Amino acid sequence: MDIKVITFDLDNTLWDVEPALLRAEQAQQDWLLAHRPGTVEAYDHAGLWEFKKSVWRRHPHLLHHVSQIRVRMLYELQLAAGYSGQEAQAGAEQAFAAFLQQRQQVQLYEEALAVLEILAASYTLGALTNGNADVYKTDAGDYFDFAFLAEDIGASKPHPDMFHAALQQTGVAASSVVHVGDDPEHDILGAREVGMHTVWMNSRGRDWPEGPRASREISNLLQLPEAIAEIAEAQRARAQ
Repeated sequence: MDIKVITFDLDNTLWDVEPALLRAEQAQQDWLLAHRPGTVEAYDHAGLWEFKKSVWRRHPHLLHHVSQIRVRMLYELQLAAGYSGQEAQAGAEQAFAAFLQQRQQVQLYEEALAVLEILAASYTLGALTNGNADVYKTDAGDYFDFAFLAEDIGASKPHPDMFHAALQQTGVAASSVVHVGDDPEHDILGAREVGMHTVWMNSRGRDWPEGPRASREISNLLQLPEAIAEIAEAQRARAQ
């Protein structure tokens, strides 16, 4: 049962997501201020967060659809400011487009492309993300054989559906997959529960929370090929 597939979380695993999110939120804000005056001026950051949570509560079916929930929030913000339903819908879509354009402008970790090139020569690579980043709109896209978003699947990690989708896509056993991610619950617990090996990308030097640890821990992607080789060797040793 050799390792055949490596799946990756994206945000804070292949890149630091915060700069892109900050630019995206600012682009959205700028669009609203320019084209839908009166929509957001009365809200500070905390107020907008509370408004977004109220949308979640009223539309729980959108919980795993981060793009749709943002569009819905933008729509309701504009309705609350007195815009018509037609204006609000058009404005929501355009403000979200401004957001998403910047959201996709991520800066890969310096070592990411070199590591992906090495891994792609030996393994099938896939992306599994709860967010709305599109790996194929980054320089890393050429190395990926498949990608699933939570909003495609209808469930977010650590729910097993995301990991099962990867297994169905590749046709391999869970024991032939290593999942790499930064979140102890969403990535490590979720992947381990379906039988995958795991690598915790701990670039921020956090302490491990309670519970079983990942198969391996790294602080830099340069350590990943060796970590995967160690997992494969340990698996072969157990099979003997």
